[in-house]
Amino acid sequence: MFATQDTILKLLTLCALAHSITAYALQEKTPASGSASAPLDPSHKYLIVRGESPIGASASQEHVDFDNAATLLLQAYKSQQTTSPNGLEECSAPSHKPTFSGYDYVILLGMLVISLGIGIFYGFFQKGGSSSNEFLLGSEMSIFPVTLSLTTSFITAIELLGNPSEMYFQGTQFVLIVIPMVLVIPVAVKIFYPIYFKMELTSCYEYLGIRFGKEIRILGAVLYVIQMCFYTAVAVLAPAIALSKATGLDTKIAVILIYVVCVFYSSQGGMKAVVIADSFQAAVLAVSLVLIVGLGSYYSGTPIQVFQKAAELNRLEFFNIDPSPTTRHTVWSVVIGGFFYWTSLFCTNQASVQKCMSLKSLKLAKIALGFAIIGLIAVFLLNFYTGLMVFNHYADCDPLTAGRISASDQLLPFYVINTYEHIYSIAGIFVAGIFAASLGTVASALNSLSAVTCEDLLANGMNIKISPEKGATYAKWMSLGYGIASFGLVFIVEHLGGVLQATLTLNGLIGGVTLGLFVLGIACKQANTKGAFYGGLLSLILVIFVGVVAQIASVEPPPLATSIEHCDCHVNVTSIIEDLLTESINPIEQEGFTSWPIFRLSYMWYSMIGCLLTVFLGWFISLIIDFKQRRNVLKITGKGIDNEGVSDEVFKSDSQVQYTTNSTITTTTAVDPPLPPTTKETTSDEGHVNHAIRIDDE
Repeated sequence: MFATQDTILKLLTLCALAHSITAYALQEKTPASGSASAPLDPSHKYLIVRGESPIGASASQEHVDFDNAATLLLQAYKSQQTTSPNGLEECSAPSHKPTFSGYDYVILLGMLVISLGIGIFYGFFQKGGSSSNEFLLGSEMSIFPVTLSLTTSFITAIELLGNPSEMYFQGTQFVLIVIPMVLVIPVAVKIFYPIYFKMELTSCYEYLGIRFGKEIRILGAVLYVIQMCFYTAVAVLAPAIALSKATGLDTKIAVILIYVVCVFYSSQGGMKAVVIADSFQAAVLAVSLVLIVGLGSYYSGTPIQVFQKAAELNRLEFFNIDPSPTTRHTVWSVVIGGFFYWTSLFCTNQASVQKCMSLKSLKLAKIALGFAIIGLIAVFLLNFYTGLMVFNHYADCDPLTAGRISASDQLLPFYVINTYEHIYSIAGIFVAGIFAASLGTVASALNSLSAVTCEDLLANGMNIKISPEKGATYAKWMSLGYGIASFGLVFIVEHLGGVLQATLTLNGLIGGVTLGLFVLGIACKQANTKGAFYGGLLSLILVIFVGVVAQIASVEPPPLATSIEHCDCHVNVTSIIEDLLTESINPIEQEGFTSWPIFRLSYMWYSMIGCLLTVFLGWFISLIIDFKQRRNVLKITGKGIDNEGVSDEVFKSDSQVQYTTNSTITTTTAVDPPLPPTTKETTSDEGHVNHAIRIDDE
């Protein structure tokens, strides 16, 4: 009887889908007057067939018969036992859930204790670090730990959990993201870092101050503070939630452990502690990834089997050249959009610039950056392969459809916990690797935030003089303060639900605008302070508006086909049928301005849009301001002077008249015929020396 009802239920589902192809709305069911068979459940929702109205005599008998049959079958199905005659348990309610063992907790706590020990050593026993420069940059650190630290800075726990699920549910088009990583190397080592080392910067936003003025430096610093505070909160919360759902590890415990360890060793040990701890955490992360892939070759299929299964079920895709910018992942969006995204991370993100500046020379920084990118590519490719390996393991029983997990980012933790439960300590090593990625991200962010606050906001913005002796103390308190603030944001973000994806999008948008300010300063000599400020601010408002509206109005792309045909548990399809009966088949069409194509752009284009829009608006506004300034300059002609505010006596005298532009004072001698103007640099409040252009010319 059970098998018969299950078969009828599947057939009914197919019939419902076939009937609802032309459905256009979802409405509450009301009793059909005059119908031969009254509805059984007035509160039940159903699909309208062929656009017919269910109200009144116009409702067809087909509506009533279909809905009555569905309701009867659902009631009969619910009355059955939840297990099949074969004794299979419910997939969504297993009797046994793998949990953390004592070995797993020992490994996880051991990794955290070692990270704490590094902070204690460099904070209390290692000599040095008494000045702000030593605390924030270290003292000529060696290339190997800096390379490992740079690699872990760009690997977040969100990516470690998100990349495998991307391969599993959407295919391999996103793998091309490693191409723009390689393309960024020449841009970084030929353009950006030579400027930073020539100026001997502590904060990369010092360049914006030298090039444009104090206002732009403060703007860049404030954008970075906002970006990283929210990003660190999300980078900790997202994996903590995923791990708690899949492993049973409490979310609050995970968040507290990460923040306590990070805040301690970053605030006490400074840059040295951050870099050395990152090196240790990179080793833990590498061991966990290699171990999972190695075991997966035995338990989940060889590489040949993995790629064969991926090809059979349409997971392999590398050359989607769809020109539409609304397509989520194409060759163009991933490579071109990814280039701008990675350029902002490698070249204009204080966390990465600060680590490169801790090296002895530009040559070592170039080598470290190159090897860091190579290491990052290796980790990403390993992570992508893990996703295909997990797909091969669950090709016949998708855990998301079966109800074993509730979100796609829980896929990898669920796989590790369930597949390797009988192997002691594997779950602990995996979770330790995820924690290591979170620790590296947060610690680097806290140290860079303290550097930006001390150098850009306090010393430059508020004119607070900080002596080198007190600089380290200020930096320690700043790191501690930002850690507490980010920890508080975790519990705010936790209750906002969908803001997680919006926050990640905001991170890309702000990074694109910041990159645009740097490109504007380096590439456009006509750009001035007001143009950069208003252009950057206007671009930021526009791109955030587009990004937020796009996130609100967007619809998640449907995943590729999965199967539950050969599950070793009973899949409860009652909820699936109920969702079909209460769910609108036709997507709700957007109306108003949210239906514009710009709000359906792929998120991969956001960084590029922010950068190019900032450059264009900054350049254009600079030209307008420069044109207005030139019109306001005293115009001397053969007939006299055009400015009525200046008397004829000034025109007749032999004294020189000065007017100011953004970075120079131009002097014109009032004689007839007028002599060519001469210029000289000034450091007064009405102008500033443009060191960036001078260094660039050299």
